[in-house]
Amino acid sequence: MLHTAWGIASLALTTCVVASVAGAQAPATAPPPWPTKSYRVLVAAEAVDQIATIRLGPDGAKVEHTTPVGMMLADPDGPHGLAFSPDGQFYYVSTAHGTPYGWLWKFRAADDSYVGKVMLGNFPATLQLSPDSKFAYVVNFNLHGEMVPSDVSVVSTDDMTEIARIPTCAMPHGSRLSPDGRKHYSACMMGELLVEIDTRELGVSRHFLLTKGKERGMPGAPAAMSADAHAGHDMGGHGLEAPKAGDPSCSPTWAQPSADGATVWVACNKTSDLVEIDVASWTMRRRIPAGDGVYNLAVTRDGTKLIASNKRGQSVSVIDTKSGKELVRLPTLRKVVHGIAVSPDDRYAFVSVEGIGSQPGTVEIIDLVRLATLARVDVGPMAGGIDVAPAMEK
Repeated sequence: MLHTAWGIASLALTTCVVASVAGAQAPATAPPPWPTKSYRVLVAAEAVDQIATIRLGPDGAKVEHTTPVGMMLADPDGPHGLAFSPDGQFYYVSTAHGTPYGWLWKFRAADDSYVGKVMLGNFPATLQLSPDSKFAYVVNFNLHGEMVPSDVSVVSTDDMTEIARIPTCAMPHGSRLSPDGRKHYSACMMGELLVEIDTRELGVSRHFLLTKGKERGMPGAPAAMSADAHAGHDMGGHGLEAPKAGDPSCSPTWAQPSADGATVWVACNKTSDLVEIDVASWTMRRRIPAGDGVYNLAVTRDGTKLIASNKRGQSVSVIDTKSGKELVRLPTLRKVVHGIAVSPDDRYAFVSVEGIGSQPGTVEIIDLVRLATLARVDVGPMAGGIDVAPAMEK
């Protein structure tokens, strides 16, 4: 397989990071030594149909190589979602710009070799693998056309066969599984809903209304939404449009279960806050203020920190999960902050930033102990899906 380097990594080391929490400043200290072990990070560049492999280790951070993905030469296929299998043997990429449908691709992690693919729905986007690596769950975001209910594809990863397509709502996004793999959660960007799927029954078990002041949990699948339900939403589906004054719409973009599975956090892109939902009682615990246009979320494996990308705010927030307090807000070099992946040891967060126009994409590497930006690495334009290999290397 052809590997071509996108460019030289941009290692803009941060020696002083301004935190926008109560006007405080993070300590001005020299960057720590590079890690003694290596981390492998994959990031999808949607505009150029590339998967970049980034290595963070004793020698710094750099792009090692890129892997092409897609079939259409005249028009980008648009790799969007990306995920390693929990066993680390394979990684999967969703390509969104199909004709008319998109695909899920499977690659061998050891050498980036192609294994197989399967056609899914319209605009396959975020994805995650089950804890046993046997199934992939992919939301069919359906960005184009009328705002009609879409679905979640379930794929058997052994033979790359779609075994179910579960109807949910308009523009499902932020596909994440509970730690035990028994529940799947997705946010309905055009329906103000969080949807829970029972992975044993392969059907919707509950949904939760997220509109500010109307929060409530409901059993079963959501009813079809009328056109009026989409009023005031960003019909482009990218989370960049600022809300109108007094608009209580959540416009949810991501669902993130806690490390113990007891709660689910939902990013409300319009109201710039987080809704925390108790899974057992299916009630709202609290709303937590977040950054402007909070978009994607990730949680550390020890459950103590929640990392949020702020799409309109050009920043990344690190939040203490117990208190809900924002520990730090770190500005990013470029605009349109997108995905987040946390290293297996909880030491680093890797954040993709799309960039604008002809700008390259960027991966911001955040030290979660120092709460500071360690380095930035340039990749292809429109960097989106991102994941870290589940095991570190010597």
